[in-house]
Amino acid sequence: MKTQRPISSDDEHRVLQFRPRTSSTPAAHRGGGTVQPLRVAPEPLDLSRYEQPRAEPDDFRHRMLANIAALAFTVALTAIGIWLAVSIADLRRTQDCVLMGRRDCAKITTPHI
Repeated sequence: MKTQRPISSDDEHRVLQFRPRTSSTPAAHRGGGTVQPLRVAPEPLDLSRYEQPRAEPDDFRHRMLANIAALAFTVALTAIGIWLAVSIADLRRTQDCVLMGRRDCAKITTPHI
């Protein structure tokens, strides 16, 4: 069986050589067309134009207390989520045991002597 190869011409495999832009001429003539100079990007805008004068300075103590409260809330919410996931997994394990027809599914806790 003969493999089919696409017909390729020499135009498809042409290597273009790029010249570095070292000169800062306003416009260069190449091959009858003009090349426009690169536009220099304006300086990046900072956030100073959005700043507004404040009537009172920031209360860093209040901000830190709010951050600590938010962290405590996040930790508590994560702990509750982990506890809930473990409880649901335990209930599912017990339910699977009961549905299999086993009778020793309940955990019996014994006091340590």
